[in-house]
Amino acid sequence: MTLKPIHIIGGGMAGSEAAWQIAQAGVPVILHEMRGTRGTEAHQTDRLAELVCSNSFRSDDHTTNAVGVLHEEMRRANGLIITTAKDHQVPAGSALAVDREGFAEAVTAKLEAHPLVTIVREEIAGLPPEDWDSVIVATGPLTSINLAEAVRAHTGETDLAFFDAIAPIVYFDTIDMSKAWRQSRYDKAGPGGDTAAYINCPMTEEEYSRFLDALLAAPKTEFKDWEKNTPYFEGCLPIEVMAERGRETLRWGPMKPVGLTNPHNPTVKAHAIVQLRQDNALGTLWNMVGFQTKLKYGAQTEIFRMIPGLEKAEFARLGGIHRNTFLNSPKLLDRQLRMKTMPRLRFAGQVTGVEGYVESAAMGLLAGRLAAAERLGKTLEPPPPTTAMGALVNHITGGHLADGQTFQPMNVNFGLFPDIEDFARTGEGGKRLRGKDKGRAKKMTQAIRALKDFDLWLAGEVAVAAE
Repeated sequence: MTLKPIHIIGGGMAGSEAAWQIAQAGVPVILHEMRGTRGTEAHQTDRLAELVCSNSFRSDDHTTNAVGVLHEEMRRANGLIITTAKDHQVPAGSALAVDREGFAEAVTAKLEAHPLVTIVREEIAGLPPEDWDSVIVATGPLTSINLAEAVRAHTGETDLAFFDAIAPIVYFDTIDMSKAWRQSRYDKAGPGGDTAAYINCPMTEEEYSRFLDALLAAPKTEFKDWEKNTPYFEGCLPIEVMAERGRETLRWGPMKPVGLTNPHNPTVKAHAIVQLRQDNALGTLWNMVGFQTKLKYGAQTEIFRMIPGLEKAEFARLGGIHRNTFLNSPKLLDRQLRMKTMPRLRFAGQVTGVEGYVESAAMGLLAGRLAAAERLGKTLEPPPPTTAMGALVNHITGGHLADGQTFQPMNVNFGLFPDIEDFARTGEGGKRLRGKDKGRAKKMTQAIRALKDFDLWLAGEVAVAAE
């Protein structure tokens, strides 16, 4: 039987990985990449899987680091990107960094040599032709305007974002609740009826003044040339831009102290208050409301830990503002990564709402396997949410809060995993674990569970393929 090919649009991390997985499953694939006929604002070459920014795939530690767990899952699934990265590794401590030119050349050569992979250098300027019955769109954050507009026209004006305003996200268990408290402004109930939907961190006038001075003096990240014409929206101004408009601006904006009473000190009114809002359904991640920023990462960590209650905060994600094309995936995609209104289209990579090279490649790996299984007449479910790959799928297709809050892209982190209670809480000599030791033990247990469950998923996939 001759199988119809699966088409992939985009030859970055996700598209290259998807093509490899499909071909390795015995299904022909046509990879459409416009570089070679038309460039982008950020790429320098026409090689597949070109690294645009950093040459690092971040931590390779699969015992206590969520991205390391994702690395290991991809290795166990014969991932093209992660195995090629290992072949072209350069010294970077515990991180996996690569010689970017050698890496991209090797990925390109492997795909060009595969007998079931055809690479076509062309731009797909709109929705793909109707007779392409299985397509993976893996066009990344710099999706061509023509294709992006076609997707926007099909899905709706608000379902495709071009401008990514990101506020920092804090792990709940690193917030000092002896200083912070939960309360909604004026005790107003939200859509779910909760009158304590926010965590509040109070500041005295002196603390606010010191915070403001540090914010104004901190180093900022400059827009790249291709971002410079991306305008700020008044509704999502960087916090440092608001501060530059006057020393009271933040107190009348995201840090206004009205309608809130500190139960730790009820007779004293705060001069300013920083609010955090629950960011995922598990309640493990909390978003700093109105704190989108262009501060450099090191400065963000230092300055935001000046906020009472956040002195020991650990961040699942730091803030940023940049051009980024991504879907409102929880609304548009099913758990097979297919567009609900046009299921012949799957999406993979950063356009789905994941951040980072590794996460993009992982979604390409999964989209490729799902598409190949479908073409072979099999039904394959994504990995469970206890795995790193499954946690990402859960985030982009259903882990958000369904009360009108905005979906935002995310790197993999343990805050996306279901909580785990049955981990060792005592160390040597029966001493109870606390602080970082307790957090490390919990991460180790989550990592062990993730890889065990991923192995079970892989074994089940093999069984499906053998049917």
